Amino acid sequence: MRLRGGKRRKADDRPEVPAGTPELAGTPGLAVELRGVRRQYGRGERAVHALAGIDLALPRSTFTAVMGPSGSGKSTFLQCAAGLDRPSAGSVRLGGTEITGMSENELTELRRSRLGFVFQAFNLLPSLTVEQNVQLPLRLAGHRPDRRRAAAVLAQVGLADKARRRPGELSGGQQQRVAVARALVTTPDVVFADEPTGALDTGTATEVLGLLRHAVDTLGATVLMVTHDPAAAAWADRVLFLADGVFAGSLERGSAERIAARMAALTARTDVMAGVAA
Repeated sequence: MRLRGGKRRKADDRPEVPAGTPELAGTPGLAVELRGVRRQYGRGERAVHALAGIDLALPRSTFTAVMGPSGSGKSTFLQCAAGLDRPSAGSVRLGGTEITGMSENELTELRRSRLGFVFQAFNLLPSLTVEQNVQLPLRLAGHRPDRRRAAAVLAQVGLADKARRRPGELSGGQQQRVAVARALVTTPDVVFADEPTGALDTGTATEVLGLLRHAVDTLGATVLMVTHDPAAAAWADRVLFLADGVFAGSLERGSAERIAARMAALTARTDVMAGVAA
């Protein structure tokens, strides 16, 4: 696994876990659970504390958005929560499974079989058909292609008639719908969405967010989304605000206007603190 700065982590280079944490059982009903999660890059005076102690408990079948100023640690948070990066300290549980001490092979298997991902850039394979792209997580997890399952999730995202098309024949919004279908095909414990509407126009973004909302309300999925857009965050049950590597507040079922106002206040405060530190 390659980390920032080009260094490669050894397979047995496990993060430090606070005393007592490994023995604690996961809380029933939680899809995502982080305890004391820290992520540090570098050492000494040049150390960057991307995450400075994150505690989080997300119930199943909920939609959570994470927002914060530039450099607040949003991407690092999502990567650690999804097992794409290892925390320097702390514990991460997904679907009740402790992932912090897993090997790279175990993490890969978990991501393929129990997690779904939706990225800003879609990340579809252009040489595969829509159906084949949706089936890819099943194939990577060692399962036989399930055309019925693929057809079902494509129908859920309104693309039942596009199964034979290639991604290049679709609009950006349609490609992101395929990405949502791909994320849902394994019935994952959690769907991680990283700026899923960042490359879409407002109308198409609304369609994609509606699909994620539907996945939570109707299919029982759990969605954890990082976004910079207050209108996107307004689709979530709860918005968490991140600043300087720690959570700095939350908002339940907030409107886009309330979320934008909270973000503006947080950004202003962060700028003031940065000025004082300088």
